[in-house]
Amino acid sequence: MAEHLASIFGTEKDRVNCPFYFKIGACRHGDRCSRLHNRPTISPTLLLSNMYQRPDMITPGVDAQGQPIDPRKIQEHFEDFYEDIFEELNKFGEIESLNVCDNLADHMIGNVYVQFKEEDQAAAALQALQGRFYSGRPIIADFSPVTDFREATCRQFEENNCNRGGYCNFMHVKLIGRELRRKLFGRYRGYRDRVSRSRSRSVSPPRPRRDYDRRERDVVRDRDYRGNGRSSKDKYDRPDRNDREGSRRKYGSPRRSRSPLPTRDGREGSEERRARIEQWNREREERQ
Repeated sequence: MAEHLASIFGTEKDRVNCPFYFKIGACRHGDRCSRLHNRPTISPTLLLSNMYQRPDMITPGVDAQGQPIDPRKIQEHFEDFYEDIFEELNKFGEIESLNVCDNLADHMIGNVYVQFKEEDQAAAALQALQGRFYSGRPIIADFSPVTDFREATCRQFEENNCNRGGYCNFMHVKLIGRELRRKLFGRYRGYRDRVSRSRSRSVSPPRPRRDYDRRERDVVRDRDYRGNGRSSKDKYDRPDRNDREGSRRKYGSPRRSRSPLPTRDGREGSEERRARIEQWNREREERQ
């Protein structure tokens, strides 16, 4: 029983614990959720709720006055915020990842997730952020159960085909430019190793299933030719040597005879090859 409960913990089959809070550290039902939100007492990850205020908060791409905003201005505003937060939190220890949600739902909009290398660093940052403000708004920080952001992010959003848009219940992580990422995270010793490993995982093609594909093709061929009393091997294999010799005699193709001419060192010289050619020509004339 205990093994079964442990295997379904944090999944949809778990009727006691909230799977969304376990995966993304936030739930649309909040305190009214019918399942438990197990808030961690210690974690390497902090959640800064609703901290990032995007300039097009009311309507995407439009400011408060109803005027369209250049997407480059929106990205510049976000990267300034990202760098500001990173430099402040970096005082407490090495940052493994810093993710900002681009979702529009109330429980996820503007959420900032910072994951430190050590739990003690996250605890020191949490204590220092208590009672502080950013852009005139109080900072609401707490430990988060999220430790693996691959389970928290929306895979369809990464592939640009999420049909739920900004109201998806999984994280839509807002990305920064490559130069800024290298500037901020490049100071850490293990950053290049992480980048090389991530690139190797993303670029490497999947292993070809050659054996499986070959077996599947053989099954199809056997099914297609079984009705004619033939197998795929009879259809696609090359004929043996006797069949080739018989076909040559049937259609009148000349059969070459081996010449008993001597060779030297296992190789034929130019005179020997010339004599072999003359002998072939004489045999051909005699047949005609």
